[in-house]
Amino acid sequence: QVHLVESGGGLVQAGGSLRLSCAASGGTFSSYAMGWFRQAPGKEREFVAAISWSGAGTYYADSVKGRFTISRDNAKNTVTLQMNSLKPEDTAVYYCAAKSTQGYYRTDATYEYWGQGTPVTVSS
Repeated sequence: QVHLVESGGGLVQAGGSLRLSCAASGGTFSSYAMGWFRQAPGKEREFVAAISWSGAGTYYADSVKGRFTISRDNAKNTVTLQMNSLKPEDTAVYYCAAKSTQGYYRTDATYEYWGQGTPVTVSS
């Protein structure tokens, strides 16, 4: 059983930056691929970014490519999402997720463990 706790959300002006962190416990962190998803009010949850267990592979939604960076520290059991050049349309609750299988990183149904989410609001 993996327990995930997100932090770092908040209110920021358009063009600003935020750094989200996800701390994992209860499992072998380095054996899990990690992903970030988000859900805006009235919308379905969508993929944002993912990183393979080793960190060698990173994957991004087209809407955030070039602005967001996902990274992980297997020694500290953490995954981070650096968000730059934020836009009002990035406003959502951001969720960290873990999966024990490789591949299909953009598919939320393949993730086994989820955090409680951290809200991000980008004002215009």
